[in-house]
Amino acid sequence: MPIYVYRNLTTGETFEVEQRMVEPALTTDPVTGDPVKRLIQPVGIAFKGSGFYVTDSRGKNGAGASSNAAKPGAKREGDGAAATTPPAGAGGGGSSAGAASGAAAD
Repeated sequence: MPIYVYRNLTTGETFEVEQRMVEPALTTDPVTGDPVKRLIQPVGIAFKGSGFYVTDSRGKNGAGASSNAAKPGAKREGDGAAATTPPAGAGGGGSSAGAASGAAAD
């Protein structure tokens, strides 16, 4: 069960009460009967290790994938000879099969 923090509005003292989430918030101090208000407490989060998101999503050099696009003449993944050569059987112009059939027609 969660622990809620309340402040006594008359004395300014704070106290904790363990309550179920479905129970309504207290309006009076169970000991003194003074009016109380529930306080919102920040959640304690501790990030440990090499980092979070910023360092986990980047390469070892600390630069993102977009830095390769900024470098002139830089190759991106997928660039290369395979990208400029048409697939086999595509019938592209200048293939050796087309030249051989043209020579046979003469």
